[in-house]
This record gives sequence, C-alpha cells and structure tokens, in this order.
Amino acid sequence: MTTTSSHIILKTENLSIGYTSKKRVSTIASAINIELKQGELIGLVGANGIGKSTLLRTLTSIQQPLAGTVQLNGRHLEDYASIELAKTMSLVLTEQLMSKNLSVYELIALGRQPYTNWVGNLSETDRSVIQTAIEQTNLTDLKHRKCFELSDGQLQKVMIARALAQDTNLIILDEPTTHLDMYHKAYILKLLQKLAKDTNKTILFSSHEIDLAIQLCDTMIVMTSNEVITDSPCNLIEKSVFETLFPKDLISFNKMTGSFRVK
Repeated sequence: MTTTSSHIILKTENLSIGYTSKKRVSTIASAINIELKQGELIGLVGANGIGKSTLLRTLTSIQQPLAGTVQLNGRHLEDYASIELAKTMSLVLTEQLMSKNLSVYELIALGRQPYTNWVGNLSETDRSVIQTAIEQTNLTDLKHRKCFELSDGQLQKVMIARALAQDTNLIILDEPTTHLDMYHKAYILKLLQKLAKDTNKTILFSSHEIDLAIQLCDTMIVMTSNEVITDSPCNLIEKSVFETLFPKDLISFNKMTGSFRVK
C-alpha cells in the first residue's frame, strides 16, 4: 500500500524506554528513532516480553521516557495538555471494559468526550462523526445491541469505532487481535489497513501476527534484543531482520514467502 502524504505525525529522537526505581534504572530499549507518517498502517512486532507495550505506553505519555524525545505533529509530547492530547491521539488498549452494559452506540459515543468536555450533550456534529465511525466499521446492524452480547471480534470493531469517533489523526492499538481466531485476526487488520487508506489517519498497532503485518503494513517497527528497526516490510525482509526475532532451532523465516515456519 502507498500513501500520498509524507507528513510526519509522530517522531522519536534517541528515545530510551524502561523503568526507574529508587535503586536503579532498567533500560528496555534505547536509541529509538522512528517516524510515523500520515495515512500509513504501521505494525510493531517482536518477541514476547521484548518491550512493545512499554514502547506504546511511552509514545502515548502513559509512561515517561528515560531519555530522548517524542514529538507529535512537531511538538514535544509533554507540551500537550491532556484534553489537547485526546484530540490528537486515540488509544485502543487490551484492558477489559469497566461496563459492558453500554450499547454499541453509547460506547462509540464516548469517543466524543474530549469535545463535549466529559459532561456535555452530543451536538449534531458529534452525532454525524459517530454515525460515520459506525459505517466505516460496518456496525450499523449492531449499534443498538448491548456490548455484553457481542463476540470478541465485534467488540474489537466497536473499540476501533470509538477511536475513529474521537477524530484524531493518530490511532494506537495495543494487540488488537488478542483472543481472536485466525479469520477475525485477518479481518481486523484488513479493516485497519482500509481505514488508514480511506481516512488518511496514521494507525500504529502492536501484534504477534507478524506474517499478517508483513502482508498488510506500509511500515513496520521491529523490536529485537539489540535494537529497534523501522522500514518497509520488503526492506526488512531484504535486510534479514525477521530472521533474528526467534531462536533458529525451532522457527525459521522464509524470505521467498515472507512467512515463518516451524522446523
């Protein structure tokens, strides 16, 4: 997939991520230099425990960096007030909903809270944005259903629709295909690909579905034990980056097919 714009939505410079305590600093990854461009689908991949969630938490200001900077639309992340950040970046996390008794429409409407200041009524503009998000995610037939009635795949679509209703130019998703079967993993990632193209939003997601990400993403961020590398899937294949992700005694990467296989 190609994009017609090269506007950089998010950029890091010599970013280091990890944790601090009174006794020591634990660095997970350092010298991270990435650029997320407008209208692209970007997949963040790596082995379990490599630090993908820590990187996403740092990029979204949930966690502070150890060093370096994160810039969003050319401004340092720490310069954003919380309400301003919520109008620029939306998150889809893996945590369970506090209440599934909301209807699909009500949950998606929560995406408008940064604009209604958490207590205001929905305007006609709000309702129009919500309806567009519902249509973009093929949820029209489900919008009056309660969330507890939905399958995991349907609920994930609702969470994506809520992020769309938030109307930000950057959407970040933490493992959006967790607990889904193979069909729905592919469906959700294909939906994200289409949304990036149709809306010109930048969509970053972390995933263990590396084979699917290679097929669908414009750009990938690969976390290894030594470095964080970002490039197009084709270039990463040529550089043999994917062959370094797992021990070679059990899993190998086939450059010709762009996929992993068990030995």
